[in-house]
Amino acid sequence: MGYLQCGRHALRQIIRDASSQRCSGNVVNPLLYSCQGLRYRKLEVILTTSVEKLGKAGETVKVAPGYFRNHLMPKLLAVPNIDKFAYLIREQRKIYQPTEEETEEVQVVTESREDKIREYEKAALRLDKAKLVLRRFIDVQKAKSRETKEVPLELRSPVTKDDLVAEVARQLCVNIAPENVHLPSPLARVGEYEVPLRIPKSIPLPDGKLNWSLKVKIRSR
Repeated sequence: MGYLQCGRHALRQIIRDASSQRCSGNVVNPLLYSCQGLRYRKLEVILTTSVEKLGKAGETVKVAPGYFRNHLMPKLLAVPNIDKFAYLIREQRKIYQPTEEETEEVQVVTESREDKIREYEKAALRLDKAKLVLRRFIDVQKAKSRETKEVPLELRSPVTKDDLVAEVARQLCVNIAPENVHLPSPLARVGEYEVPLRIPKSIPLPDGKLNWSLKVKIRSR
C-alpha cells in the first residue's frame, strides 16, 4: 500500500511540475507532452471523393484517427496528407476532373413525332426484308411413319407468337409485340412461311407491297 501511495504522489508531482514549467515557458519533457495530447490529436488527410459534411474531393481536412482508420481509409475516401499522396491527387484531378470552364453542358433532346415515325418505318422495312431462321427438334415417331419424304416434318413443339417475337428481338434487334404478329395457329411443321404483320397504317408501305410480312424459315436440328 505504501508503495502505491508513493507512486501516486510521485505521478501527481510530475504532472504538477510539468504544468508549472509549461506555464512559465520552460521546456517540458516531449514524451510526457505528447502522451497528454495523444487522445485528442487529429490527422490531416486529403479527400479523394467529396464527403458530405466533411469536404470536397482534393481538400485537406482534419479527422479523428479512428474515423480515418475505420471509415475513410477502407473505402479509399481519403489518403494521408504526405507529399507523394498529395502529388498523386493533384495529377489525378488534372486528368479526370475538368475545370468548370471545360465542363460541357448536356442538353436533353426530345424526339419529335416525325423522328419516331421514321424509326418505326426503318424497323418495319428491316422486318419485311429479313428472313427469320429457326431450328427446332422434330417429332421422330411421326417422321418415321410419314408416307413419303415430300410430307413436311412435324415439330416436337410448335412455334408460337411469343417464340417469333423473341427471335425477332434476338436476331433482328427489333422489339415488337405479339399483337403485331398475325398468326392464327402455331407453326407446326418444317418449312418456309410468310407471317403477316400488323403495322400501323401511318407507316407507308414500300412500292408494290400490299401488306407487311415476316419471312420465317423453320429447319430441323
